[in-house]
Amino acid sequence: MVKGMYHYIRKAWKKPDKQTLRERMIKWRKSLVQVKVDKPLRIDRARSLGYRDKKGFVIIRIRLKRGGHKRPRPNKGRRSKRLHTRKTLKMNYKWIAEQRVARKYKNLEVLNSYVIGRDGINYFYEVICVDPSKPEIKNDKKINWIGKGANKKRALRGLTSAAIKSRGLRSKHPTSKTRPSVRAGKRRGK
Repeated sequence: MVKGMYHYIRKAWKKPDKQTLRERMIKWRKSLVQVKVDKPLRIDRARSLGYRDKKGFVIIRIRLKRGGHKRPRPNKGRRSKRLHTRKTLKMNYKWIAEQRVARKYKNLEVLNSYVIGRDGINYFYEVICVDPSKPEIKNDKKINWIGKGANKKRALRGLTSAAIKSRGLRSKHPTSKTRPSVRAGKRRGK
């Protein structure tokens, strides 16, 4: 069986060259937090998540701080419940990255994202975005669904793949409180 180029690219990304990746991450740390990129770094992953090399598709590299999320400490009064500084987010880093990109680039819709590296301080993601106003996107039957009203602000409404996973909606377990949402499940007393 003959294997294609993407198979070998995927295989190479399982054990990337540490020296090259380290040099890249040093550059990424010095650059801006969100940067538009000409081509995706992991072409195999981008293609499998829906990226096509045509007008209307935009790749944005984002840097995200790792570690816990701190909340501000109150400076007056006795607040026993709120004195702890750590807070546990029920969101994964990928979803946070997608939301930040969606907030900055309001004319684009987030399609998907994937990790390209991490060091002791940061995660680095590439987020695939689509411009639904472009005629190339409107005329493409495979991707024009993203321009419909139901798909506006997908990342902010928790409709991307990372968000669905983070919300626990991957499996349809009958006893879970996750459908239609955790809050709705608590309201119904399930």
